[in-house]
Amino acid sequence: MELTAFAKEELSAFYEECLAKYRAYQAQELKLDMSRGKPAPDQLDLSRGLLDCITEADLKGQAGDYRNYGILDGIPEAKALFAPMLGVEEDEVFIFGSASLQAMYMTISYAFSHGLMGNTPWCKLDKVKFLCPVPGYDRHFKITEFFGIEMINVPMDENGPDMDMVERLVAEDESIKGIWCVPQYANPSGISYSDDTVRRMAALKPAAADFRVYWDNAYCVHHLNENPKVILPILAEAKRVGNGNMVYLFGSTAKVTFAGAGVAMMAASRENLADLTRALTVFTISFDKINQMRHVKFFDGKFENILAHMQKHSALIKPKFDVVLNTLAAELKPLGIGSWTEPQGGYFVSYDAPAGCAKRIVQLCKEAGVVLTGAGATYPYGKDPEDRNIRIAPTYPTVEELQQAMDLFVLCVKLAAAEKLLNN
Repeated sequence: MELTAFAKEELSAFYEECLAKYRAYQAQELKLDMSRGKPAPDQLDLSRGLLDCITEADLKGQAGDYRNYGILDGIPEAKALFAPMLGVEEDEVFIFGSASLQAMYMTISYAFSHGLMGNTPWCKLDKVKFLCPVPGYDRHFKITEFFGIEMINVPMDENGPDMDMVERLVAEDESIKGIWCVPQYANPSGISYSDDTVRRMAALKPAAADFRVYWDNAYCVHHLNENPKVILPILAEAKRVGNGNMVYLFGSTAKVTFAGAGVAMMAASRENLADLTRALTVFTISFDKINQMRHVKFFDGKFENILAHMQKHSALIKPKFDVVLNTLAAELKPLGIGSWTEPQGGYFVSYDAPAGCAKRIVQLCKEAGVVLTGAGATYPYGKDPEDRNIRIAPTYPTVEELQQAMDLFVLCVKLAAAEKLLNN
């Protein structure tokens, strides 16, 4: 029976029973952190071979001596390895350091200070706006918030952002300069954009000449199941309709090899890369070519070896996603408390609590020793208008720790939902 159908006496008894169990959890003094989507140690162990796979002879590569300065845009061997991952041509790839977030920040900063491809620098405009599909990635929102950009929520469904809304807004408002997208296994919902959504995104007709689609394909190889859906390559779609300069793509091996010590990359039209290089030649002389070559050697220069490597990751983390989804289904579905996504890849499960309960659930979990991503973090400015969404990050704890954390989580959901009903 759903919780909303309980009589008041039944609801009070249910609440007291949950409260007693919650106090027992508090007595255990748990210390579990599920606040970020971090790879677990056994996932990092999969890439130990990176530490000794390269020799000095490997550093005399196709483009010269990789121990020295130069080759700003990345070594050709790395471009050949990662171009298929992003669905682009090799000469459309720019290899950065270890963090794609830095590349995203750089493009925004450059647009503000110098303008994109001859357009007015954003710092000289009265207003700059960005579209933000929600729930979304908190670090994207932090970048645009840091630069004082006004962020506009765009609702998501199982196909991606509301494209009717996106098309209308970008066509009528020249101050809208971009949209954040995590198109494959979106953070936090885990949904993948439909072919129709990708095509419509690539064919946008923005009023702003310097509008860009910020396509963060962070989880493009992070599949949990066989025969995964792979999204359409947006740069190819955009070029097909004459919008090749409208797209920036980003990716990295942060959750493929070593988090914080992988390889980040950006892809864009040759015109866009030439424009951005104006800033990059001042920003640095070159990025870490030795680490780029290390990754080339580790994967033997073959994209299919990256996919095989990611199957090993899947074997480690899929049981954890199963723990989350099975616990939610067993404990909350019969009571009709909230809803959640069932992702086929990526790093997160998105849970929507009854309206007005997310902050309370996160607080209850914290007070019993389980730290979650802050409620509201998946919305611009940290403000979830309905106080519903919670991002669950299953990957870092062990299966046993995760089951313990999820048992507490569903208990906190029951407590918060019962409290709200009793108070109403």
